[in-house]
Amino acid sequence: MPVRVMIIAGESSGELYGAMLARRLKKLWPGVMLLGIGGDKMQDAGVELLSRINSAFGGVGALSSVRHLIASYKKIKEVFKTIRVDAVVLIDFPDFNLKVAKAAKKNGIKVLYYVSPQVWAWRMGRIKKIARRSDVIAAILPFEPEIYAKENVYCEFVGHPIVEELRTHNLDNDALREEFSIDAARPVVGILPGSRHGELNRHLPVLTDTIKILKTRHPEFQYLMPLAPNLALGTFGSMFEELTALNVKIVDGRAVEVLSICDFAVVKSGTAAFQAALMGVPLVVIYKMASLDYNIIKRLIEVKYINLVNLIYDAPIIKELIQEKAVPEAIAGELIKLCEDEQLRKETLEKFRRLREIFDRKNPTNRVAELIAELTA
Repeated sequence: MPVRVMIIAGESSGELYGAMLARRLKKLWPGVMLLGIGGDKMQDAGVELLSRINSAFGGVGALSSVRHLIASYKKIKEVFKTIRVDAVVLIDFPDFNLKVAKAAKKNGIKVLYYVSPQVWAWRMGRIKKIARRSDVIAAILPFEPEIYAKENVYCEFVGHPIVEELRTHNLDNDALREEFSIDAARPVVGILPGSRHGELNRHLPVLTDTIKILKTRHPEFQYLMPLAPNLALGTFGSMFEELTALNVKIVDGRAVEVLSICDFAVVKSGTAAFQAALMGVPLVVIYKMASLDYNIIKRLIEVKYINLVNLIYDAPIIKELIQEKAVPEAIAGELIKLCEDEQLRKETLEKFRRLREIFDRKNPTNRVAELIAELTA
């Protein structure tokens, strides 16, 4: 009888990791049955979708979103009752996935948590619940196993799938510069404002004014801005027109290609900031949110930093400009410092190189597949 594995991802990056894992499991067990929750990437990788990612995943707001989540959960519980599932792989998305984990354990199904919730950042009380409802935790950050060490659950640092995904890009920087009309003799600044509408609404005006300041100090700078393909560009027409007038080249997606030819970058905190560091691009991290949300979240956050590089080093390797500190003068000043202070740039790049070495030794997708094989043996 074929092995049956359920994979549940709640947003786009998790879905990418789920698709990578699905392809690996297909190679490991050609007859494996894969089912779960995700999107086109997971479906194309051979996962039979019980439900699809939509606006409900990644945050519960509208009543329709709540209904979608409830319906998805009911489908999963019905599957648990009607067919034999050997293992469930949960990718982040804790508020939903921890309920799934409880149902899985109740039905005697093995649970592997891949990309575990960021308990080190907030709501540390979830550690015991996650440990109790998981058989294995595949950690993507090197400090996470220590957090779970006292909780009687196996937690292994498997590496970050972002690094694995970066390896798949065959980058020809000369060709990219030609395609984007970039002068190789002049520095390139990457502008990565985020992928959600709210992030662009908050970040684009600040970044536009930042570029205006930089143009007076460093007129030789060139600017590239990759945009997530899921954005409704018409919403930001006037902002983009102003950026284009400032000679900012706007690229549809392709953030990795853009970062590969950048000398510096200003990046919204998140996955892209970690990618930039791994690719050896000196950067400034920014983040702005609604004032009410920020006032709530800052009371809950239990860490000194918000970007992964600083968290891993437990030191301010990358300058973080958050909320009221994310103003054009400060952002421009930090970018100028990275450009003009050769020693700072050298030290930063050395830290990035050592960070990459930690992750380059790992192959997370293969290791997670092996852990699933051990769980289901």
